[in-house]
Amino acid sequence: MENVHLALEEDDLYSGYNDYNPTFDSEELENDVGFQQAVRTSHGRRPPMTAKFPGTAIGARPLVSSFGSRIPMTSSVGRPMTGAVQDGATRPMTAVRAAGYTSSLTRGSTFDPLGQSKGPAPPLEAKNEDTPEEKIKILEKKVNDLIEESCMAHSMGSLQLALEKAKEAGRKERALVRQREQSGNADHINLDLTYSVLLNLANQYENNEMYPEALNSYQVIVKNKMFSNAGRLKVNMANIYFKQKNYPKAIKFYRMALDQISNAHKEMRIKIMQNIGVVFVRMGQYSDAITSFEHIMSESPNIKTGFNLILCYYAIGDRERMKKAFQKLISVPLGIDDEDKYIPSNDDTSSNMVTEAIKNDKLHQMERDLKILAEKYIMTAAKLIAPAVETSFATGFDWCVDMVKSSQYVELANDLEINKAITYLRQKDFNQAVETLKTFEKKDSRVKSAAATNLSFLYFLEKDYDQADRYADLAMTADRYNPAALINKGNTVFIKQDYEKAAEFYKEALRNDSSCTEALYNLGLTYKKLNRLEEALDCFLKLHAILRNSAQVMYQLAHLYELLEDPQQAIEWLMQVISVTPTDPQALAKLGELHDGEGDKSQAFQYYYESFRYFPSNIDVIEWLGAYYIETQFCEKAIQYFERATLIQPTQVKWQLMVASCYRRSGNYQKALETYKDIHHKFPENVECLRFLVRLCTDMGLKEVQEYATKLKKVEKMKEIREQRVKSGREGSGRGRREGREGSAGSAGDMCVCVFSADSSHSSNSTKGERLSAKMRSLPASSEPYEASSPKELDASYMDPLGPQMERPKTGAKRRTEDDDFADEELGDDLLPE
Repeated sequence: MENVHLALEEDDLYSGYNDYNPTFDSEELENDVGFQQAVRTSHGRRPPMTAKFPGTAIGARPLVSSFGSRIPMTSSVGRPMTGAVQDGATRPMTAVRAAGYTSSLTRGSTFDPLGQSKGPAPPLEAKNEDTPEEKIKILEKKVNDLIEESCMAHSMGSLQLALEKAKEAGRKERALVRQREQSGNADHINLDLTYSVLLNLANQYENNEMYPEALNSYQVIVKNKMFSNAGRLKVNMANIYFKQKNYPKAIKFYRMALDQISNAHKEMRIKIMQNIGVVFVRMGQYSDAITSFEHIMSESPNIKTGFNLILCYYAIGDRERMKKAFQKLISVPLGIDDEDKYIPSNDDTSSNMVTEAIKNDKLHQMERDLKILAEKYIMTAAKLIAPAVETSFATGFDWCVDMVKSSQYVELANDLEINKAITYLRQKDFNQAVETLKTFEKKDSRVKSAAATNLSFLYFLEKDYDQADRYADLAMTADRYNPAALINKGNTVFIKQDYEKAAEFYKEALRNDSSCTEALYNLGLTYKKLNRLEEALDCFLKLHAILRNSAQVMYQLAHLYELLEDPQQAIEWLMQVISVTPTDPQALAKLGELHDGEGDKSQAFQYYYESFRYFPSNIDVIEWLGAYYIETQFCEKAIQYFERATLIQPTQVKWQLMVASCYRRSGNYQKALETYKDIHHKFPENVECLRFLVRLCTDMGLKEVQEYATKLKKVEKMKEIREQRVKSGREGSGRGRREGREGSAGSAGDMCVCVFSADSSHSSNSTKGERLSAKMRSLPASSEPYEASSPKELDASYMDPLGPQMERPKTGAKRRTEDDDFADEELGDDLLPE
């Protein structure tokens, strides 16, 4: 303690500055043993001691010099120096002591590294939000938040909300500028925030198609010289003019933007020049467009520009330049990795894990999309220019195929040849199409399967079901996982009415491709044929979840509910059909039939009338409407419907008799008499007509009554004679059959031959034959242009693009037969490989 000097309160705080410190005696450093030792050893490499703050190492370390022993220095502020002993504990050396550890623990002090004994920390000082600086900061944060909310609303599709947020951000930003001016900080205006607000507002105006307001907002930014690089926004303005179809002004602004972008931004300049070329195409100035596209292909070629260049050459008919442009198109580098990179090797496990991780990542998906787009452009360009680059389209296709084979798109050559066959089909040259497709039988499995699938389709359309079945088998052999081949095979089996086997093929197609709607549709129809209505209903409900607006699927659901005796559900599904195809007369007629079955005549009349309005040649609809007017005692209105039926089926006497009956019921006996006379002139052996003539002439007291009565007796007598002949002929044939059976039974050694086995169905009495003959007489002749037919299920061979179908809603303007419907429909997989 004798070496420690404690500063007392009454001592002068500034005393001791004039005391001489022997440490600073530089003249005696050579004789200072401690100094020389520090220079020669690591003792001198300790951190330098500073005296900037009181109590640091320089004021506490005892000094050793040649003038004396270690003498502790007194701090100038009167507190003990580092290393001084006070109250039994040495003050720690701040620069080297670890936090929370001290040797004074044994001297009575408590271990408290976190300083908890001192109590809680004082609360933070509350910010004063009334100051102008704080108000400005809060307002800036609100503006930034509104901009973010506007962008988020736009990303979620809420365009109107995004615009409202952008407008509010603009109002807040103007209030912020006024606040700065009032506080005298006008020089510190945040230009970046102002730019963000104006740009976002312009974008939201454009997204909401408020183009004048968007142009005004962009103009404010462009004219403000304080915004750097604002000239680039002229591209946005040009895009708006393009949407407004103001093409000259769009080109002007594109060129102004191009002038303000330096050559260092090459990619941006290329995109603007591409836009200029597209605008020239819209204006029909193909030469100017070609100039832009050629410049791009020479500087930075890309697939889209190459395709546009081919279109321009095709528009001006330049055959040679079309060829050169096509060669440039197929030589454009895509800059993507080879697919072999993603094939895992069997040796390196870590490498395989990396390959699996990147196989389906976003980058690989982008590469696949780019390759698919390039193949689409090349295929479309080849199909476009093939008929134009040579004298015939076949030669042109061959040239395109040769060019593609020598490029990086070798696999597209086979697809081009299949397109060649499809072009033959469009030209109605089926033989050439078949010959072209047959050349693929010796190619690789994928191409062979595609060609065989199309051949099966063609032969099915020609009703050559054996060949269709053969090529379906060939397609399945080449690629068992080809759903189109399985569907075609199922359809050929469906035609043979082996519905269980057809269902198996459709199920296998669905296992290979769960999204194959054709297989699901055909499976539903197959279950319908097998009378497994609940399973068919499940198939069509699943299909409806995929094809929400398919009228055919909804019609099938309505028909199934009708078969399940649930007319209300059937009506609901037919209402959905009408919402998709409101002019479908078959669906309207079916709705009328269902409402009629439910006893709602007024609704039934409404739908039948709508069906008649869209398709006035449906005999069933005409008959129902005529009967409805007769039932409601409006015979005059029924006449027009029966007259139309007479025009449609002129050889059917019943429609003309109904016309005459309507005249008679309405009290127009003279017109009825004339109509009956006209019917008698056309059908002189019609008994009903003669009976009404006799009755009318009798009621009206005409002299022709005797003449018609004589004709009536003669016709009735002829009818009786004809019926007796038919009856006696039947009895004779029956006796002959009985005698034949008795004779064959009597001779056991003779061969048993059933001669009349084809007539075994006539075992019933003669009345069945009479009913059959009466039915045949009621049918129209085969030469009639239209036939009366009730709504019935079409033949199994009736197919549509989704496969075989029954009761398809017809929307044509003329009545079609089942054969016409079949000829116009397609089957299985579409021929187009796209």
